[in-house]
Amino acid sequence: MEDVKMTARSLMEFLDKSPVNFLAVKTVKNELDANGFKQLDPADHWELERGGKYYITKNGSAIFAFVVTTGGPEAGFRIISAHSDSPCLRIKPNAEMCGEGGVVRLNVEVYGGPILYTWFDRPLSIAGRVVLRGEDVLHPECVTVKFDRPLLTIPHLAIHFNRAVNEGNPLSRQKDMLPVIGLVKDSLESDGLLVRLVAEAVGRKPEDVLDFDLSLYDTTPACLVGLHEEFVTSGRLDDLSMVHAALTALTSTTSTTQTRVMAVFDNEETGSGTKQGAASPVLCQLLRRVTGCLGGSEEDYLRSIDNSFMVSADNAHAFHPNYPEKYDPTNHPVVGGGPVIKINANCKYMTDADSAAVFRGICEKAGVPFQYFVNHSDVAGGSTLGNILTSQIDLRGVDMGEAIWAMHSVRETASAADHAYTIAAFKTFFDL
Repeated sequence: MEDVKMTARSLMEFLDKSPVNFLAVKTVKNELDANGFKQLDPADHWELERGGKYYITKNGSAIFAFVVTTGGPEAGFRIISAHSDSPCLRIKPNAEMCGEGGVVRLNVEVYGGPILYTWFDRPLSIAGRVVLRGEDVLHPECVTVKFDRPLLTIPHLAIHFNRAVNEGNPLSRQKDMLPVIGLVKDSLESDGLLVRLVAEAVGRKPEDVLDFDLSLYDTTPACLVGLHEEFVTSGRLDDLSMVHAALTALTSTTSTTQTRVMAVFDNEETGSGTKQGAASPVLCQLLRRVTGCLGGSEEDYLRSIDNSFMVSADNAHAFHPNYPEKYDPTNHPVVGGGPVIKINANCKYMTDADSAAVFRGICEKAGVPFQYFVNHSDVAGGSTLGNILTSQIDLRGVDMGEAIWAMHSVRETASAADHAYTIAAFKTFFDL
C-alpha cells in the first residue's frame, strides 16, 4: 500500500494548487500532460490508438481522461467518477460596494451548500476563470487566475452586539456574507476595482476583461494534524480527495483489458444539471465515441456498457464522536476505517447488493478495510453522481467515498490512512 504520509502530502499539494474547480482541472491537466496523456479537441476528428492515453476538458471545469483498451470495441470500461466543485462564495458582476469610511466589500453569491459561519474571520483570496476579449467573438480567450496572497476577510459582528450569538445565529446570505477587500479614499476609486485587479494579474487591460467566474477560497494551506499526524485538514476534501485518488490510480496503473476512464464532473454541488455536469450526456458521448474509434457499432457500444463498471467516488460522513445520535446505529463509518460503501433504500445512491459486493471484493483484493454508510432513518440524505449518471447510461456501479468530518465546511477533516486505502482500492480496480 502507498506510504501514508507521502500520499497525504501529495494530496495536500494537490489541494493547495486547486482552490476552485477551474484550478483543480488545470492541476489534473498538468499531471496528465506529465504522464504522457494527449489532449483531444471534441471538435476534431479522433484517431485513437489502442493503449493510447487521452483526455478532454469541458468548460475548463470538468475533465475526462482515458486509456484505450487493447481489446475489441465491446471490451467495456472501468470508470471512476468524481467532481471538481465544492461549496463556496462566488463573486457577482459589478461586485464593489463602497460604504462608510471607504470600506469596500464585494457582492457575493453562495454556491452550493456551505457551512456559512466557517467562512468568517479567515484570510480569504480569489481564484477562478477570467474571460478576455479575443479575435473571435464566439470564442473569447479564457485564462485562470489565482491570487496567492490574502485579499479579503468576512468579519464577524462582535459578541457585544449579539449576546445570543452562541445560542444560534441565523445568517443572511446577502447581508452577512459580504467580504471586505480594502479601504479607499474616494468612492470613485472602488468603481471597477476588481476588474483592474484581475486585469493586472493576467497582464491585460481592464477593457479586455469581458467576464469572469471568480470564487473566494481560504488561503490557509492544507496540513496534517493529530497526535501522530493522522488527520488531513483542508478545504475541498469533498470531493478533490477523490479526484486526487482517481488521478493517482489512473496514472500509475497499466491494464488495458478494458478502457480505463477518470470522469471529473463539475456542478455536483448544485445538482449536476449543466453541460459539464453528470446529468449531461458528456460521458455517454465520450464512451460512444471511443467505441466508434475502435471500429465498433452501436451494438458493440451497448455490449461494452454491459461489460462495464463504475465507481462513483464522493465522500461520506464520518461518525462524529460529539453527535452519535445523528448516525445509523450499525452503519456509521469512522475516520481511518477504510473506504465507505454508501447505501440508500430509496436509491439516492447507485449501490445495490451486487455492486457493493464487487467493491467489497476490490477492497479485499487490495488488502484494505472497508465500511458501510447508511443514513439514520430519521435523517434525510443527499444524492451524488452515481444515480444521476445512470439516467444517461445503464451502468453497474457503486457509490463510495472516504469518511470525513465537517463536510461542506471551509475546512474538512479526513484520515490520512483512508486516502492511502482508497488509492490502493482504485489501483486494484483499474488493474483487474
